[in-house]
Amino acid sequence: MLVYKTEEEIEIIRRNNLLVSKTLAEVAKLIKPGITTLELDKRAEEYIRDNGAVPGFLGYGGYPNTLCTSVNDEVVHGIPSNRVLKEGDIVSVDCGTYMEGFYGDTAYTFPVGEVNKDVRNLMKTTKESLFKGIENAVEGFRIGDIGYAVQLHAENAGYSVVREMVGHGLGREMHEAPEVPNYGKRGRGIKLAEGLVICIEPMINMGNKYIKQDPDGWTIRTIDGKPSAHYELAVVIRKDKAEILSTFKYIEEIINIEE
Repeated sequence: MLVYKTEEEIEIIRRNNLLVSKTLAEVAKLIKPGITTLELDKRAEEYIRDNGAVPGFLGYGGYPNTLCTSVNDEVVHGIPSNRVLKEGDIVSVDCGTYMEGFYGDTAYTFPVGEVNKDVRNLMKTTKESLFKGIENAVEGFRIGDIGYAVQLHAENAGYSVVREMVGHGLGREMHEAPEVPNYGKRGRGIKLAEGLVICIEPMINMGNKYIKQDPDGWTIRTIDGKPSAHYELAVVIRKDKAEILSTFKYIEEIINIEE
């Protein structure tokens, strides 16, 4: 069942997503060779709680941490640990909050030190494909239009799109209807209408599209061991143009200073 949000509810979801965005910026300050993913996780939990929310992922379906930290060939749902990030790694950091009865959810893939050009291009293309999808998150369009736009951009650049993991509706639950695949056909799927809040989150692989799950029951990685990138923003469907509720602005201010 699709749940359309009132303007008051959208404002609460926006507050959550801005907090997630700022939390990811706090994490960005720490990302460098030698840091562990668990240290990133601890900072994120502390920042979220200091700002009046609780971590949205912690305990969700039994998940043990605040962040998902997915390194290199890990696509999503990597569990923070004592793993040390190394020069040339990439790490997708996915974060959620829960505050005032609603959730926020956003993700960003970070370089660790200097990353090779091929991997940087994968990251750039994945982020571009997210914004191609957002351009199609407009009233009167269909879910398939979003997935088609993401898929076309990624595949034209020579990459592949993960099929099993998808975006989703967002609101009082972390994962609401509809599912938002990163592939599809134009004009297919549910019709988009104003007030629907969704997370669009391309997961794009350098190699083939196939994935596998680790024995931990959470971590998803590419089957061929090649890198994967992941970016996510929450948006609300509007009449002429999607309204983006989370932002990469805070993150990219930090990254650009360091570069």
